[in-house]
Amino acid sequence: MPCSNRPRRRDSGCPADTPSTDAELLHRWLTHPKSVFWLMRDAEPDDVRKAFQAVHDAPAHRAYLGLHDGEPAFLVEAYDPAHDPVGSVYPVRPGDVGMHFLVAPTDAPLHGFTLAVITTVMELLFADPANHRVVVEPDARNTPVHALNAAVGFQVERTVTLPDKDALLSFCTRAQYEATRATTAAPQE
Repeated sequence: MPCSNRPRRRDSGCPADTPSTDAELLHRWLTHPKSVFWLMRDAEPDDVRKAFQAVHDAPAHRAYLGLHDGEPAFLVEAYDPAHDPVGSVYPVRPGDVGMHFLVAPTDAPLHGFTLAVITTVMELLFADPANHRVVVEPDARNTPVHALNAAVGFQVERTVTLPDKDALLSFCTRAQYEATRATTAAPQE
């Protein structure tokens, strides 16, 4: 059943139903000017469908649509870094999981929403006990994402050159993430 027809909680996620119903939605998101770091601004709908068909078909890669108030609001990709270009620039460890996320462009942004999204993504990834460390490689120019990554515990290791960008190779262990949650959940005096 397509994600758009599944029963939904207020905030949840489900596998992206690509290439059928979700490809058009993802095309709108990925070609929006705010999505420049996804490098798909000039993509045609069929390019997006093919890209996410490849994700769907790859056993080491998964895509999810995150929902807010029952509507698609963000995209998450989780992948095995050993099967990705980032795996060639650092020694991949057992328990590493790579991650990309994209918040849907909107004309009415909600304060704190993107931080809530990345927190939800980290909860999703660390819900799997096999995942010990999350690996990200955002574009070195994407300073808003660097701040979000730091807020949930990521530590930058170094700048690396990947086929399509210079990126900040960053890692977050389960303990680093949990430490940020303990800090933000602590009562304020």
